Amino acid sequence: MDLHYLDFDYSEDADGTGTFDAMASVSPAQIPALHAEIARVLAWAHQQFPDACGPSEEGGEWQYDLQGVQEVATPLALQFDAASERIATVPGTPAPPRTTFTLSVSGNAGFCAALREAFGIG
Repeated sequence: MDLHYLDFDYSEDADGTGTFDAMASVSPAQIPALHAEIARVLAWAHQQFPDACGPSEEGGEWQYDLQGVQEVATPLALQFDAASERIATVPGTPAPPRTTFTLSVSGNAGFCAALREAFGIG
């Protein structure tokens, strides 16, 4: 299954728990496609490892953290006034919002190997 928005980085702790971290920042028109991609990864995990989502100390084989933030950038017109030796700012027109999502998926060695294979993660 190809991923177009999520580009995972992998790390592993001393206990052998692997973590895949991805971040994607998109315009409003791309949000549905990114939501679908995130949902595809999480649906796969729930289907392949049912009833195993949870902290390892509670017997879970995998878990995830999903967060998002929406930001609107407003350009500022800046002018230096030599007479007053001050900078004046005038807000411009806000740009369309960008939404940034972060997804972290972690799990034991078996889960990590299966996730790599399913999504072609290097």
